[in-house]
Amino acid sequence: MNIEDIRASTAPMLRPVDVAPIIGCDPQWVRDTAKSNPEALGFPALVVGTRVKIPRIPFLRYLGYREEDLA
Repeated sequence: MNIEDIRASTAPMLRPVDVAPIIGCDPQWVRDTAKSNPEALGFPALVVGTRVKIPRIPFLRYLGYREEDLA
């Protein structure tokens, strides 16, 4: 998944494997950091059991997209 796919998506949540290539890291790093030090990510992440979900709109805001870019 690339940034244009994420922008075009209507899914409310993303997976670490979706966001990792965009921020230039390993998906496991996203998972581990979301569980141990979520503030270090810079964007919100939800941890439910062993799963990590990233809200799509806040992630796009983290990348610098404005509200009018997201509509």
